[in-house]
Amino acid sequence: MSEAPITYRGTVYPWHCDHMGHMNVMWYVGKFDEATWQFFAGLGMTPSFLRDSHRGMAAVEQRIHYKRELHAGDTVTIRTEVLEVREKAIRFVHEMRRDEGGEVAAVTLLTGVHLDTIARKSVPLPDAFKARALALACADPSRWD
Repeated sequence: MSEAPITYRGTVYPWHCDHMGHMNVMWYVGKFDEATWQFFAGLGMTPSFLRDSHRGMAAVEQRIHYKRELHAGDTVTIRTEVLEVREKAIRFVHEMRRDEGGEVAAVTLLTGVHLDTIARKSVPLPDAFKARALALACADPSRWD
């Protein structure tokens, strides 16, 4: 996944750690969420687009695989690849690596659905978003299943 775009860089702070001394699961989810919004913005689904066109994205499935503990002071990078683009949904994967040593700390697979926030129903993804997403498609998406 080294060619995949970076969608998050950050640090594990002491307040991210639980009583066992490693980053708590809620912070993995939070960092992955930040990566998601950076990823979407890079594909054209910016905050202003979402507000101005009364659109939104909803996560309808998320699976996380925890591979390695992270501790206070660790720096991490998340890269993102597209697994599938459908008419109204996108499936993608985030891979979080510890910067020092490069080990995979966690991987999450997500499915997001494009919504009309007024009608409260799914709607087709914008064509430009789909085209940008397909340009980032993973060569072998089955390796993540």
